[in-house]
Amino acid sequence: MNIAFRTDASLQIGSGHVMRCLTLADALQAAGEQCHFICREQPGHLIAQIRQRGFAVTVLPMMATEALSANEQGSGAQSNYAAWLGADWATDAAQTKADMDESAIDWLIVDHYALDARWEQTLRPQCRKLMVIDDLADRPHDCDLLLDQNLGRDAVDYSRLVPEHCRVLAGAGYALLRPEFAALREESLRRRAVPQLKQLLITMGGVDQADATGKVLEALKDCLLPINLRITVVMGAHAPWLERVKMLAKQLPQTTEVKVNVDNMAQLMADSDLAIGAAGSTSWERCCLGLPTILVVLADNQRKGAAALEQHGSVRLLGDAAAIPGALQSTLGALVSADALNRLSRKSCLITDGQGTIRVLDALNGCQD
Repeated sequence: MNIAFRTDASLQIGSGHVMRCLTLADALQAAGEQCHFICREQPGHLIAQIRQRGFAVTVLPMMATEALSANEQGSGAQSNYAAWLGADWATDAAQTKADMDESAIDWLIVDHYALDARWEQTLRPQCRKLMVIDDLADRPHDCDLLLDQNLGRDAVDYSRLVPEHCRVLAGAGYALLRPEFAALREESLRRRAVPQLKQLLITMGGVDQADATGKVLEALKDCLLPINLRITVVMGAHAPWLERVKMLAKQLPQTTEVKVNVDNMAQLMADSDLAIGAAGSTSWERCCLGLPTILVVLADNQRKGAAALEQHGSVRLLGDAAAIPGALQSTLGALVSADALNRLSRKSCLITDGQGTIRVLDALNGCQD
């Protein structure tokens, strides 16, 4: 099959949409399929990283801010995320169509909050099938397959938003995780049989526009933590607060290492005893490995999933970034016991088993007829 992905990363969007599409593209490529990406060159894009993974990328140019505002008004764009596109939807559709004109596309896979049924209907003639990856259930789609991998999501949430023939994959059982998470799941869960707190992992996403990482490191100065605790901080190369985080890491009495653009996140999680991390796609990685987590909400679109995880008993929900200075110390204090860590681990590992990507591949193949 020939498969095209339309997705973006930026300082505003973050890296999660591109990263989960890369996970699916890796699996498709391993199965012998041909994949390429169509991305807009926004500040904080991951185009070079996509190419490093072995995929061709068609680069769409940014539209001037003045032209974008005028065209958005003229197109009647309603989405709160319209500005995330870097162009109006009609221009984006035309540019994407131009890239696909010479190709026979079996699947067009779209992962973008700024795109909806209008864009999808425009691209329909260019592909045999169309798949949407979404988290919001807030706008109509014209697609054959829709994936929403969030805990608590149900297919009925999209019943009025997709065509009758569309198959909806809903829930964390379909979470797009790289194969190393499933491979390390047994090892990770086994080492948590005797919980301890020797390794702390801090992951606030590739961008962390809110400087939640810096707020955590500042708050940790006032927390009573074992002096032999090792702290690992993971950030993206485009994170605007990276240098500040490196400076704060040096001020902690515990050994603290800042890692950038890691390629062994599954192993880092498996080796950690507790995480302080952002809600979003990484939540399913931590759940697969049973990693106890203090969860921070960094975007409005993360709130529903974070609340579902807390209700399930799988995380300790801290709140948003502004809550970190006042709440982290007491939240950490409640998790120093082995029993508390064990309860979170046992609950979280029930959320997803790491086989979601395989299930999505089966669904893609099943929709071919």
